[in-house]
Amino acid sequence: MYLRETRRRNRDGSEVAYLALAHNERDPDTGMPKARIIHNFGRADHVDRDGLARLVRSISRFLDPAEAVAATAAGEVQVLDARPMGTAWVADRLWERLGIAKQIRAVAQARRGPGRRLDAETLERVIFAMVANRLSPTPLSKLAGCAWVANRVFIDGLAAVSDDACYRAMDLFLAALGELQEAVFFSVANLLNLEVDILFFDTSSTYWQTDTADDALLDDEGDSSDEAAVAVEGAWRAYGHSKDHRPDLPQVVIGMAVTRAGIPVRVWTFPGDTSDQAPQIRHSSAPSKTTWQPGSSTG
Repeated sequence: MYLRETRRRNRDGSEVAYLALAHNERDPDTGMPKARIIHNFGRADHVDRDGLARLVRSISRFLDPAEAVAATAAGEVQVLDARPMGTAWVADRLWERLGIAKQIRAVAQARRGPGRRLDAETLERVIFAMVANRLSPTPLSKLAGCAWVANRVFIDGLAAVSDDACYRAMDLFLAALGELQEAVFFSVANLLNLEVDILFFDTSSTYWQTDTADDALLDDEGDSSDEAAVAVEGAWRAYGHSKDHRPDLPQVVIGMAVTRAGIPVRVWTFPGDTSDQAPQIRHSSAPSKTTWQPGSSTG
């Protein structure tokens, strides 16, 4: 199928071109190819060019981006690479607007001591790439995410990344987690004009399809004699009261603090056997620096 141009000469010597959508078919009698007109667009100088553009866009939807460009460029453009960037680009704009990139670079610069080479710009890009992958329609592991960055998505400022770079970035990220959380919290609070005089907190649970629970992870700050479990970043899967009615599967307990309007400001994870009445949250970066308990609100 192709766009066919035919010309006709008028009596006054002028020439008029006509456009039509045609398809070649083999004549059953002669065996020779013969053009069959599917649609007439009319005179070339009067053709609806917007209509032609819509037709091209409609066809291009079923082509790879590189193939679509090559098909319409008539050899003038050579496509070397084509990658989607929509989700990553939107996430990058929010990342910058919330000040996350700036804070990570500042932390990296502050922690760069004698004999320690830390490229703050690259480190921030690596952390963003891992976050962007989790936000993508196909979240992957760190190792598979390296191939994702190199071949399947466009991350501004990061052409490729190794799994070692991801692990080094995670080491710094976890070490500076408190500083980053505080900076992001107040950035969001100011950006969205959040009222945080009262925060509401409640818990839920989620389970895993596995037959065994995790070994308990010790909280260095906690006291084993305390009756209340202390929230830690690395909560473990354990058997407990399941709100999903699956007591046969190990789970973790998830706690969320929200504003008056229901906007989330922080999420925690607790061991799966934690009672709703037991968790205590040590959160040094909370606006009021108070202790929050499930099912209650605090100012």
